[in-house]
Amino acid sequence: MPYASITCSKDGSEQHLFYEEYGSGDPVILIHGWPLTHRAWESQLDALIESGHRVITYDRRGFGQSSKPYGGYDYDTLAGDLNSLITSLNLSNVTIVGFSMGGGEVARYIGKFGTKKLKSAVLISAVTPFIKKTSDNPQGVDAGIFEEMKAGVRKDRFDFIANWRENYMSYDANKDTVSEKYLDFLWLQASAALPKAMLDCITSFSNTDFRDDLKKCDVPLLVIHGTDDRICSAEVCGKRVPEFAPNAQLELIDGGPHGLTFTHSDQVNTLLTQFLAGETRAAA
Repeated sequence: MPYASITCSKDGSEQHLFYEEYGSGDPVILIHGWPLTHRAWESQLDALIESGHRVITYDRRGFGQSSKPYGGYDYDTLAGDLNSLITSLNLSNVTIVGFSMGGGEVARYIGKFGTKKLKSAVLISAVTPFIKKTSDNPQGVDAGIFEEMKAGVRKDRFDFIANWRENYMSYDANKDTVSEKYLDFLWLQASAALPKAMLDCITSFSNTDFRDDLKKCDVPLLVIHGTDDRICSAEVCGKRVPEFAPNAQLELIDGGPHGLTFTHSDQVNTLLTQFLAGETRAAA
């Protein structure tokens, strides 16, 4: 199985990122959301490969089949992991696609490492630009919500995941398209995470401000968000990205939940493949 060896920028320890790659052409790296794994992207793989791209998916440290160190879940370290993957595979002209928490890795990578190796970037259901409510971010989510999440993970993370996945899919509105078996698939992915990684990542995605990172984005940027996202609402997140990245192309999917890569995969895949082909406006 393919693993990329990386050196943690903080303590010098060697970690291993599990990754898979398919196809050929310009590389596209897919970065999964919390608390899932690279397998969450399976509804996008065929469309991207068949449209002529080398598609790379990987498990974030602490999740799936990657190393599970006890620390290193801040965004500077996670963006460093992404940079190490790009470097170890000798990639250039890359499109980095971040879903939910993974959108923060896209933004921080740009803020920390620049865009020299990038062709473009994509944010899907992402936590960007800044999800927590503060004095200078009054549109954000109250900090107490994230403390409740952490309390739920500490008490019984398996029960927490079972409830979280229904919000993730807006299940009450999507029972006709989302099976209980798919909810089980989400649960299985999340259950493989290191508990400490789950907790620390909540802290990271709730506390990290990506507004300055987005200002440094000088490559084409596609933003896809669902109007029924109950995890990262479009009003708090997706709709606000163009305030900080004026080159962003915002695409709202009507009725799309947080997990719209599954429920609205045809629309998401059309937006992705047309954007990657250089079209400035895709038909939703």
